[in-house]
Amino acid sequence: MTVRQGSQGSAATVVPAVAAGSRSRLPALAAGVARRVRDGAASVRWYVRQVMGDDAYATYAAHQRAVHPGGVVMTEREFWRMRHAEQDANPGSRCC
Repeated sequence: MTVRQGSQGSAATVVPAVAAGSRSRLPALAAGVARRVRDGAASVRWYVRQVMGDDAYATYAAHQRAVHPGGVVMTEREFWRMRHAEQDANPGSRCC
């Protein structure tokens, strides 16, 4: 704390002293927290997309192009029709 004498000389004002460098660390700390929140949100988004199968066609197409170069890659419409037909024929363990 820093005590400053008033302009009239009778009243004193108490002003909290700021530690040297503490204000300069705040932006870096906020950036670190923001990065962790953003990374956490990206991880949750990835997990939900994997569980729901949103990336299934992209994964299939990437696999086909990498493992079977020059092979025919189904269109997205064909892929989803085949996938749903396969799930209907072999329901396995699912809720509906």
